[in-house]
Amino acid sequence: MLRELKHRPKAALNQLNGRQSTALVTWTAFTATFIGVRGVTYAIRDNVGPFRNVSLGGEHIHHYMWGIGMVALAGGLALQDRDVGEPHEALAVVYGSGAALIVDEFALLLDLQDVYWAKQGRLSVDVAIGIISITGMYLAARPFWHRLVKSTPRSDAEVPAQRGSEVPAQPGSAVPRTDTVAG
Repeated sequence: MLRELKHRPKAALNQLNGRQSTALVTWTAFTATFIGVRGVTYAIRDNVGPFRNVSLGGEHIHHYMWGIGMVALAGGLALQDRDVGEPHEALAVVYGSGAALIVDEFALLLDLQDVYWAKQGRLSVDVAIGIISITGMYLAARPFWHRLVKSTPRSDAEVPAQRGSEVPAQPGSAVPRTDTVAG
């Protein structure tokens, strides 16, 4: 049974198309990185474990800077894409993780003040939880909505006439009819 459970995630991921797989990997990386970076920052603040702030020349390097570098790297590599149709899960991980590092310090970027541990810093948490929730709901519901739209029959009245497909005017009428499609 454990052996079967071990292979289920890969089998489930293989059932997704390229876009779905990339979106899921990006969302997972974003969520995991956000949770992880929150844990690390609490450990740094409480002086627990091996984690310490990173400084350069006496200046604290905020983790949004690493996030900007990661998002820029993922974007630059995506622009050099060799196979446009192929999903790039490694880029999705880099992009999702970088985005999480940026969003985690959203309040700092918004006010240009280090409010990470202040009450205003809660805005970053709220934004990240909103992104995680909305994206997760979208990813979970997307197959349903796509199947619903594809399986909903459309009546002829809902199908707009295509250009050049107007039915010739009725005798005595000066305006061509566009309410039906010929052929």
